Amino acid sequence: MSDLLLMDRENDITTITINSPDNGNRVSDEMAVQLTDMFNEAGQNSHFIIFKSVGDDFCQGRAMIGEKPGALPEALEMRGKFDVVFDLYDAYRNSEVPILGVVQGEAHGFGAALAALTDITICSDRAKFSLPETSHNIMPTMAMSALMGRVGRKALMYMTYTCDVIDADTALTYGLASQVVPHDELDATVEAAI
Repeated sequence: MSDLLLMDRENDITTITINSPDNGNRVSDEMAVQLTDMFNEAGQNSHFIIFKSVGDDFCQGRAMIGEKPGALPEALEMRGKFDVVFDLYDAYRNSEVPILGVVQGEAHGFGAALAALTDITICSDRAKFSLPETSHNIMPTMAMSALMGRVGRKALMYMTYTCDVIDADTALTYGLASQVVPHDELDATVEAAI
């Protein structure tokens, strides 16, 4: 396991942490595979999972390491990259134990999707969310699929079409967050929840 991802188990609670603050906690495909394995393992060995990150931001999206400039490959060639993401989404959805997400800062694109997939999302009043894919000429369907069923249709369309960054209170009204707390009370609120 890479030191970019940490897994700690105490009693019946497993904490999974993204540990790449210098990169905005962006998740590479390799990290997504590791996260999938971690969630699947934690779901079998724990009664509760906490998912969080280190540093100022939760997850600023996917890390596009080694992407080559030029024309995009055909869809069939890209399927492997998509499966990595959907396998991680499935690990969340198939977990038989609750997953609590802790969002302390920026959560964009893939990061917003990961926050949405948790059963409970507690976020700092400094948290910010967006789906910026269309502003980068990227199809937003993968991130949208994570938010569907958790965020209302009009809110999801607004986030997708405008690419606007929404604050924590707006995320709460959209159903993307479960609770918003003052930043300095985030840790204590998570402790109380478990």
